[in-house]
Amino acid sequence: MRTSSVQPKHYVTSALRKLVEEARHVNSNRDKVRRSQEIAYKFMSAMAGDLPGFEEATRALFAGDHEQFHSLISSWPVDVRDYVRKLSASAFQREHAT
Repeated sequence: MRTSSVQPKHYVTSALRKLVEEARHVNSNRDKVRRSQEIAYKFMSAMAGDLPGFEEATRALFAGDHEQFHSLISSWPVDVRDYVRKLSASAFQREHAT
């Protein structure tokens, strides 16, 4: 009598596939945060590098300190500030990443 079972090779392949998919999901959140930080930083460097609080705002951006970041950029020109907020929105999603 023959029994039907999952072959070890298929089991390993399936397990590896699940691990890769899980790692992609976890890393995709980190990648999204990093991309948002980098894009916002590039714009900030070009448009706000001489504005008050630029260096501190940059540190807050990369530290994920949403409140400090928004406080520091609040005195910037409205159009620059609003665009930086838009670009950096995903940079502060760490607490939601799982």
